[in-house]
Order: sequence, then C-alpha cells, then structure tokens
Amino acid sequence: MGEPTDRKGATAVAELVYLLDEAFAGAGIEESNEAQSLLANLATVSEEQWRAVPSGGVRTVESIALHVGTCKTMYDEHAFGSGERRWDDPDLTPWPEGHAPMHEAVDWLKASHARFVDHVRQLSDADLGVPRRANWGELEPTRWLISTILQHDAYHAGEINHIRSLLAEDDRWRRG
Repeated sequence: MGEPTDRKGATAVAELVYLLDEAFAGAGIEESNEAQSLLANLATVSEEQWRAVPSGGVRTVESIALHVGTCKTMYDEHAFGSGERRWDDPDLTPWPEGHAPMHEAVDWLKASHARFVDHVRQLSDADLGVPRRANWGELEPTRWLISTILQHDAYHAGEINHIRSLLAEDDRWRRG
C-alpha cells in the first residue's frame, strides 16, 4: 500500500502498519502472481465460488469474508472506540450470510481495515505495551491485539485460497 522500500529508522508502529497492510492487501511476488494476502486471495474467487460450499465443508468464502470484517470491526471498536458494540448487534455486518454482494463486501472489508489501521497509525511505540480492551472484555497489550488482527487476515487468506482451490478442483501445489 505504497510503503517505501527503505525501512531503516521506521518506528515499531510504522512496521506494524506495514505488516497489517501486507497481510491484508500485499501484492506478494508480482512476477509469478504469488500473493498470500487476504485481498489477493479474494481476487482469485469468482462470483460462482463466492457462496459455494466445497464438498464436505460448511464455510463459504462469503462467510469467511464477513467474519473477517466483523472481527476487525469489533477489535477496533473495543480497543480504540467506545466498546459498546456487541456480536449480536443487527447492524454489525451489513448483510446476512448468503446475501453479501462480493464486490460490496470487499469494499466493506477495505473500509474496516482502513479504520483499524488508521487507529494503529495514531499510536506511539510506547502505546504498544498499554493494555486495551479486547472484544471479550479482558485487557490485552495493544501490540497483541494488533498482532491478532494481522494473523487473523493471514489465516483466513489461506482458508479462502484452499476453498477456492477445492471448488476449482485444483487443490495441489504447482511444481516448477
């Protein structure tokens, strides 16, 4: 997302923002189209695959995308906001599962990510050790909450890749 190539002297917060953006939307190795970010994996999903359930599975790419955006919204709300939203709030996710238009859902994910990262950008390095409220009510170090969101994006990017591969009947490693 437009990061400079020279990272010398970057603060810990700047590094976390860079890593958050890479896990969410990093291009990876552009020459070989090998990207592992959430958005790069979503970009490989067709409209037909968006709501399809692989054989033996229960999750769809759509349900994972909605889960990721909802979690990011809740982490942001509780760590940086008023902490009033709950998982059962009817407007937490803009669509019920099975009704999210793919392109609109991706735009919503981008907005959820931008809001979270904007709050992280406002931190100082000293703020990273400060306890903040997690969405389940406990206090956790700020860096831990940020790391959890970063890992969450990467984890679900892999899930999306696997589901897409199963649906395309191409679930294998390509060997050179």
